[in-house]
Amino acid sequence: MSQHDAILGLDVGSTKVTATLGQLGETGLEILGMVKVPNTGLRRGQVVDIGETVSAISAVLEDMERTANVMTTTAVVSIAGAHVETAHSKGVIAVARPDGEITQQDVDRVLEAARAVAMPANREIIHVLPKSYTVDAEPCITDPVGMTGIRLEVDAYVVSCASAAVKNLVRAVNQAGITIQDLVFGPLATSECILTKQQRESGVVLIDMGAATTSLIVYEEGDLVHASILPVGSMHITHDIAIGLKTSIDLAEAVKIRYGTASKDQVRDVDTIDFTVIDPNELERPKAKYVAEIIDARLSELFIMIKEELSRIGKDGTLPAGAILTGGGSRLNGVVEYTKHMLHLPAKLGRPIAEFPGNVDKLDDPTYATSVGLVLWTLEQGGPAPAPTSRAALDSMEGVVGKAKEFFKLLLP
Repeated sequence: MSQHDAILGLDVGSTKVTATLGQLGETGLEILGMVKVPNTGLRRGQVVDIGETVSAISAVLEDMERTANVMTTTAVVSIAGAHVETAHSKGVIAVARPDGEITQQDVDRVLEAARAVAMPANREIIHVLPKSYTVDAEPCITDPVGMTGIRLEVDAYVVSCASAAVKNLVRAVNQAGITIQDLVFGPLATSECILTKQQRESGVVLIDMGAATTSLIVYEEGDLVHASILPVGSMHITHDIAIGLKTSIDLAEAVKIRYGTASKDQVRDVDTIDFTVIDPNELERPKAKYVAEIIDARLSELFIMIKEELSRIGKDGTLPAGAILTGGGSRLNGVVEYTKHMLHLPAKLGRPIAEFPGNVDKLDDPTYATSVGLVLWTLEQGGPAPAPTSRAALDSMEGVVGKAKEFFKLLLP
């Protein structure tokens, strides 16, 4: 198999780098390999140690080559972190053709007009996502191509990042020997893997509980209506436990995973935690209730932030499809019930919305959701093939795009 047939989704996070390698087969996406390695080179989504980040990415690539027996030199890379900002924008153009028929070129031009939003010199736009179009006086149009009019407008959602953060991430990936095919806002990629079309239509919030930050993205009537990055993640819980128990970060993380719970009322006052089960040299037996209270305090801070974000857009308690949880922090015991209680919404853990053949033993691990979503995002955009230089190559490209479109019709009925 040619490396150009495969798509590498690379999610560079604050505590780990995950990668998913996939290709479009006869029945849809086929997973060729899924790999994860630790990373300490990022803080809150920004590269702070290029050398460490390069090492982590290189380790992922080596593991992927051994796992999938495929070497690739291009990747679709996620970007997230507290530096990401979102805003609404509008674009307006005059339709080019004399007969008023709107073409794809007109759509591209109006999106480019929406991109021309005032932006500080230290920020750059990575996405302009159309919400709806207006042709003359006809609003709420999903796809204006082929319609007739004089004036074309777009209501769009603009995602921007700190320029320095983008440059440092690109530099780290390039130094690991990878050319970036596309940079994708992480929550957008995650939603491709986790959210169904019905959920997006009904109204849903996807909450990605990462290590250093928590991302939330809200859809309603099929459109993205809000996205935000909150500066609290699951590692903050670990740090709180380490401080509260006066122990190491590693032991605190193990306590959180093994004994931690978001349901403090379910923990009895007499229950204790035996540290020797984790580390024979640690002899203390702290109260399990105390650990649960530490977790509850940090979770409360996070979910108050989430409620404020939803209230700001008028969606607090009004999303029928509820809250979908993903990310490493979503594995905390009791967090689903905690979400229901705090947000007054239905809640459940996110799972891939389709079954994929191939190496899928890790597919239910929520830490892979973004890297899988990056592969799906690329397929939806038309596949990874480079610009064709011959008729045969063009035919091949059209075949890939056609398969991708048919796949997504099945995936999102």
